[in-house]
Amino acid sequence: MDVLHFLFGVLGNATALFLFLSPIITFKRIVKCKSTEQFSGIPYVMTMLNCLLSAWYGLPFVSPHNLLVSTINGTGAAIEIIYVLIFLIYAPKKEKAKIGGLFTCAMAAFAAVALVSLFALHGQNRKLFCGLAATIFSILMYGSPLSIMRTVIKTKSVEFMPFFLSLFVFLCGTSWFIYGLLGRDPFVAVPNGFGCGLGALQLILYFVYRDRGAASEKKPTSAGSMEMGLPKAQLEKQQATAKVGRDDQV
Repeated sequence: MDVLHFLFGVLGNATALFLFLSPIITFKRIVKCKSTEQFSGIPYVMTMLNCLLSAWYGLPFVSPHNLLVSTINGTGAAIEIIYVLIFLIYAPKKEKAKIGGLFTCAMAAFAAVALVSLFALHGQNRKLFCGLAATIFSILMYGSPLSIMRTVIKTKSVEFMPFFLSLFVFLCGTSWFIYGLLGRDPFVAVPNGFGCGLGALQLILYFVYRDRGAASEKKPTSAGSMEMGLPKAQLEKQQATAKVGRDDQV
């Protein structure tokens, strides 16, 4: 059982690393276009906060035998901070203020949890407090793409819901869910079980709407646009017919 627990921890580390790195494609697009377009910065801030709290929870003096949780989430926190900073550089003024404020609140929340657990709590109470905080914000992290999912349903397009991000949300949530079950740790199992289900829902939406956006773009919007799309030979034939009609009237 211990070996299986360790193996799922390693698998969780691998899938989590891919999850953290999957938005690179999105941020290459943002940097290239010098605009965040309709991408949301909320998932990156919430992922950063979740990583910070989970890394803290996994430290030996808080939760023994969870070092794998701490190492990958510490790495993830550093990566997500870079994403948030890039987003703030290229976001429009209103979005920049929104994400900047959320980023400040997230850092303040982590600092508060760390300080309270370090100086006011000990032993099982410390683990309980940090575990509850990590669980709550893990669920918020997994729930943060709900706004993007709403956009997908509204626009019938998956352009702003990257496939690989959805895929690795599902794989990461599943791996850590099993890890938490094997280790009998509800603070790992519960939020990642939620993430597993939400990741599956994102994948379902992706496969439902992946071709809808492209199909709608090809549809003519009016009779005028349909005429503009006529082949050249057909247009010339119509013009010639109209000219003959005018000559006959004369």
